[in-house]
Amino acid sequence: MKKLLPTSTAGSLPKPSWLAEPETLWSPWKLEGEALSEAKQDALRVSLQEQLHAGIDIVSDGEQTRQHFVTTFIEHLEGVDFTKRETVRIRNRYDANVPSVVGDVSRSKPVFVEDAKFLRGQTTQPIKWALPGPMTMIDTLYDGHYKSREKLAWEFAKILNQEAKELEAAGVDIIQFDEPAFNVFFDEVNDWGVATLERALEGLKCETAVHICYGYGIKANTDWKKTLGNEWRQYEEAFPKLRKSKLDIISLECQNSRVPMDLIELIRGKKVMVGAIDVATDSIETPEQVADTLRKALQFVDADKLYPSTNCGMAPLSRRVARGKLHALNAGAEIVRRELLG
Repeated sequence: MKKLLPTSTAGSLPKPSWLAEPETLWSPWKLEGEALSEAKQDALRVSLQEQLHAGIDIVSDGEQTRQHFVTTFIEHLEGVDFTKRETVRIRNRYDANVPSVVGDVSRSKPVFVEDAKFLRGQTTQPIKWALPGPMTMIDTLYDGHYKSREKLAWEFAKILNQEAKELEAAGVDIIQFDEPAFNVFFDEVNDWGVATLERALEGLKCETAVHICYGYGIKANTDWKKTLGNEWRQYEEAFPKLRKSKLDIISLECQNSRVPMDLIELIRGKKVMVGAIDVATDSIETPEQVADTLRKALQFVDADKLYPSTNCGMAPLSRRVARGKLHALNAGAEIVRRELLG
């Protein structure tokens, strides 16, 4: 994008109360059938208008048509049984009752492509679309078939590549792969995690991004953060390999986090989505707080490669709070933009 410091969101936005329970992650739909389909499109329109009204430059679907950033994609695939569930440990943080891989995984039809076409028809702004990354996908399943995290990740990478190519053809400008698991499984990230991610983006001509964060502002994640000490250096493990990868953009969490800003130097040359909005609090940042985070990041990333963003998704927040944070993000970016342009 040609605009200096183009703003975007990292992931989800709150759903309207008539679609799902507000301020609740992975809330069940309140409607069904044709009424649900129409309501999802209405929510997508509302989410888009919220972003446009706030001045967000690179817009998204706000994940309005999906309950969960990982499982909504998986539930459309063959080889995964959602009735046969097992309890697994998610990213060494909490236990969850998850679906089972019972056979070869495959994609018989597109998952988000029609939604992307609908969004493309609503705006001329650049669109970013998020998909779960291979490593994060395998971390939310019980695998009784392949019995190999790496093998399953490679299979998912091929499926993601199919979906990504069709999203690109539908007019998506940036495809983002969400990989919070990269901040946990460091050996696997370097052994095969980055490689499977590159397989997922193989052949794409649009821009590609990887989003690596410390998670939604839910108790399991905030409790985990308390154990990480005064400096969160997890990015240090994956950044050197990501710098050499084919990915265009790397998205990270900076606002109100203990991530040393100088870690961005490890990905010098890449475009960087700098999380300047904290999604784990209802407190709305001031534009100056956002600007201060961006100024610090500019010591380690060139201005033409800095994309101000949110730390993670904002689905658990109220619409009022999320709206305020979007406006703060835009206003903070504008402060620094004016400073840079003199």
